[in-house]
Order: sequence, then C-alpha cells, then structure tokens
Amino acid sequence: MIKLGINIIPVMPVFEIIELVQAAESIGYEYCLLADEGMTPDVYVTLGAISRETKSIQIGPVTNAYTRHPAVTAVALATLNQISEGRAVLIMVAGGSIVLDTFAIERESPLSMVKESIEICRLLWSGETINWQGKKFSLNNAHLELGKQTIPIWIAARGKHMLQLSGQIADGVLLMVKSDIRPAVDLIDQYENKPLRIYMDRMAYSEKMIEDSTRLFPYVLKDTPERQLAGFLDEDEIKNLQLALETGGTDEVAKLITHDMIKRYKVAGTPAECRMMVNQMTKDYKLDIFMLNITTPGLEKNITMLKDVFSIIKGNE
Repeated sequence: MIKLGINIIPVMPVFEIIELVQAAESIGYEYCLLADEGMTPDVYVTLGAISRETKSIQIGPVTNAYTRHPAVTAVALATLNQISEGRAVLIMVAGGSIVLDTFAIERESPLSMVKESIEICRLLWSGETINWQGKKFSLNNAHLELGKQTIPIWIAARGKHMLQLSGQIADGVLLMVKSDIRPAVDLIDQYENKPLRIYMDRMAYSEKMIEDSTRLFPYVLKDTPERQLAGFLDEDEIKNLQLALETGGTDEVAKLITHDMIKRYKVAGTPAECRMMVNQMTKDYKLDIFMLNITTPGLEKNITMLKDVFSIIKGNE
C-alpha cells in the first residue's frame, strides 16, 4: 500500500512546524520534507530540531543549488543524518520562482545545477578526499569530516530533461502534476534505474479547500512547463493565463482561476472521490508515496487535515 508523507512550506513559526511533524509521525506519516524557501525559517536549523523531537519519520530539505552551494548542502545533510540516526533524505529541485525571484537569481542551466549537486553530494558522502571539476562547481581537496554517509537523493522534476535525469540517477522522483504522471513515468522508465515514485499534492476534499488552492496557482502556472499545462488546461486557457501573467502578474492570473481548473490539476472533490482517485493513481502508476503539501499556517487545522487525509487514503486497509 502507498506510504504517506508531508511537505511543509514553512510559513508558520518554527515551534508550530515541530509540533506538526510530531503529530504527523504519531498519526502514521513516514516522511517529512521541508521547503528551503530562503526567507522562511532556516531549513537545516528547523530539521535539526525536528530530528531531536521525533523517532522514526524520515526528514529532509527540498533545496536547490542556486542559493546553497552543493558542498554546503552535503555537509548539512550529513550532519542531519548523524543527529537523526540515519533518517535524512535530500530532495533537489531546480529552484522555484518564490525563492529565486526574491534573491534576483536567474535560473540558468538547471539541469547541470541539479546533476552536479547530486554528484558532489555523493562524492563527499563517499568519505574520500575529492578533487573534482564540473561546468558549474568544483572541489579542491574536499573531505567530509563526518565520515561516509548513505543518504537517498530525490529529484523534484517537472520538465522532460529533469525527469530523464531522475530516471538515470535519482533514488526517488517527486511528481507534482496529476495529469502529467503518465507522461512523466514514461520518461523515467526509459532507464534501468528505478527510483521511488512520489506524488505530491495538497488534496482538496472540500469546496473551501478547493478555493484555498487558488492562492498558489499563479506560481504553479509560472513554474510549470507548457507540456504539463496542456495536460489540464485547453489552448485558450493557457493563452489567457499567460497573457494575464505577462500584463498583470500573479494578481491578474488569480482572477482567472476556476474551481474546475483546480480539480483538473490536483486530487480534489469529495473524500470518497479523492480516495478513489488516489487508489486508481497508485494502481495505474505504481506510486510508492503520497506526499501531502502543507502550505498554510494553523496547527489545529493542519493536524485535522493530516488525520482526514490519512483516513481518506488508508481507510480501506
């Protein structure tokens, strides 16, 4: 049966994050990812605190190589792996608009950035002294003082080339668009490597939750390749939304978003409809993990959602 995890966008106080992860572990969630969004609570300080307040849940950052050098990431993950007693996992992403726009960083050569980051981490985790030269990064007599590490690396992938890279070298691939899972899996399966298949979604099992989902949709549009957009939007919708983004930014895009678009994009509907949808996706695409996206503050509300989603997905076991 599919395993469950959470991905937290840290827009809430640190102690609320810690309590939320403790609750997730007690309910039965097996993974917790924390987004490295730059101007939110520091991902590694927070994960370190989480590691001391939990016992079994696997934890890790969703981070990028633009705001953090991959060697620094390698050291941070090795430290987290040590203090959590082997529960660390690294998720590499090309870098989203929210964090890169804030720092005025251009997303140049994302494929090279992700590929070299993974290579650097694995080299440093080998325990050997490393001299290495890539297109974007280099190492000179680098040796990790924390010793040899075994840490899984997942890639959060959207575009064709990033999905193919995931199929070649990743231990797991994080998929984010419901309508694009089949094409994504086909790209990944071209290679002998068989990464875990993780589907991330903020399940919307009420009309209010569907309405709330529209808040981040403008950023979804901005960061989603046109191939994925075509999976849940028609040609006119794509043109109108892109024009709105160009002329009025995300505020203008928000005016055009409908509940029907949200339902096409993600797992949404009644609890029974959501259960059926996840069960069918798990069967069709051999999904290993369903990762629930936590994007808003409110400890009591989020714990209720954790319990609801656990019941929706695991209720038939």
